[in-house]
Amino acid sequence: MLKKETKIKMNTLKVTGDLAEVEKIRTFLRGNLQVLNLSNNAYYLIELSLLEICINIVRYAYPEDKGEISLKIWQQQGRLFFEIRDWGIPFNPRKSKKPDIEEIIMKGKKGGLGIFISRKLMDGFDYKRKNKQNVLTMYKRIKIDGAET
Repeated sequence: MLKKETKIKMNTLKVTGDLAEVEKIRTFLRGNLQVLNLSNNAYYLIELSLLEICINIVRYAYPEDKGEISLKIWQQQGRLFFEIRDWGIPFNPRKSKKPDIEEIIMKGKKGGLGIFISRKLMDGFDYKRKNKQNVLTMYKRIKIDGAET
């Protein structure tokens, strides 16, 4: 008997760019990934990456008001994709400088590591500006049966 492949279809969530909406993003992520056979470690790496990006959008993309964040999740060819869109200030996270971790620690700075962490934890990280939107696509490689690689 063949083992049925567990796969998630494309799903979308739209939230207001507000820190109060972070729990909705977590719930959306958990609901979509629970069908996969991910280890706790793999799940938390994905969650951390996604939340870091979304929190940065809330804090910096909309300085004068609360805009919108659109999140898509889908699985394709052994990869789990996450597309995050916002209509805020143009910002290419691929061009952000590598943080000076020693300086952050020595000066007790808060922040500055979110993008760096997300780029390190995910296997793919791409940005484009399209139709006045910041579009970030990240992916994590997973095995066909859903277990992380």
